[in-house]
Amino acid sequence: MIRRNWTEWPSREALSREGLTRARRLLTRAVRVTLLGILVWTVVTQRDVQDWTLVVAPVVLLACGAAAWAFFHTTLRHRLWPSVGLLGFLLCVAVLAQHAGFFGPASVLWCGCAVTAIERMPLVAGVPLLAVALTGFAIDNDDPWLTTAAIAIGLCLSGYVLRLDAEARGNAQRLLVQERAARVAEAESAALAERSRIAREIHDVLAHSLSAQLVHLEAARLLIERGADREQILDRVVAARGMARDGLSETRQALSALRGEMTPLEDFLKELTGSADGATLTVEGERRPLTVEASQAVRRVAQEALTNVRKHAPGAKTAMRLEYRPTEVTLEIRDSGASRPHEELTVSGSGYGLLGMRERAELLGGTLDAGPYEEGFVVTLKVPV
Repeated sequence: MIRRNWTEWPSREALSREGLTRARRLLTRAVRVTLLGILVWTVVTQRDVQDWTLVVAPVVLLACGAAAWAFFHTTLRHRLWPSVGLLGFLLCVAVLAQHAGFFGPASVLWCGCAVTAIERMPLVAGVPLLAVALTGFAIDNDDPWLTTAAIAIGLCLSGYVLRLDAEARGNAQRLLVQERAARVAEAESAALAERSRIAREIHDVLAHSLSAQLVHLEAARLLIERGADREQILDRVVAARGMARDGLSETRQALSALRGEMTPLEDFLKELTGSADGATLTVEGERRPLTVEASQAVRRVAQEALTNVRKHAPGAKTAMRLEYRPTEVTLEIRDSGASRPHEELTVSGSGYGLLGMRERAELLGGTLDAGPYEEGFVVTLKVPV
């Protein structure tokens, strides 16, 4: 772990200017302009140097600016040896400036290279360059050794603090990017879930209903071809028309559910049992609002169970019980039985098989059980809330 820290580059997010506030950007520009002004002013006002050095100085300043710009981009791309070479060039310029008598620019270059080396490079390369820069600064500085040591320590701490600050900013940038990606993924997941819910609604409402209608219409066609009685043909057509009417009604209910315009669950069940002969409703527990998916599952199972009773046990008494529990809602439909047995998990004329309702319940984390009970049949739905 320690070895990795010494050889690891600061992240690209830390080395870039992304995430910098406006105040930080203005401060950085102000520092750069100030340093550049100090360099230019020191060179222009230097009097105890040879004339040819004053002619070469502007060219050297431009070369240093280009090298600093290139160093920024090579470190941003994590290119070690070009970065070492560019910083070495700046250190050599500092040595030449010192020998030529430009002590002020040399000191600025020594300090800038020391801070930049520790801030933007791996420690295994930055620390030796830092040592070279501080050595040159100590030789160039005429202050007492205690002052020079304090300045050197301050430069080391400044570079390391800037490095830590840049890393913290880079980590914040990465977390921000990850958060944005997570939000996009969450939005896509929610859209896919909503599409799946709409697809289930369309399938439950239309697919089975249309299939049953086609069966009856095909039967009517065969009866016509065989020259069957008018009453037999009419029965098939009327059955198909009833299924079409029921399918249209259920489609409207499904669209209302998708818009969140459903009637309260208890009112719906009361209306459903009121339209069925011999059906009663009991509601137990503390009532609470349910999600659209859970409410739809309860409604569809109630519809399917009563339809199966009418189809397979005509005349049977039906008791429907809705119970609100702390962690789930339970719907139980029992009938008293009829002359012929039930067909479990059938596809009824209304278009909703109990098998499809069982799949819907399992998608919600619930269960649906259906089977004989005493002389009749019982359907039990449990949906978590």
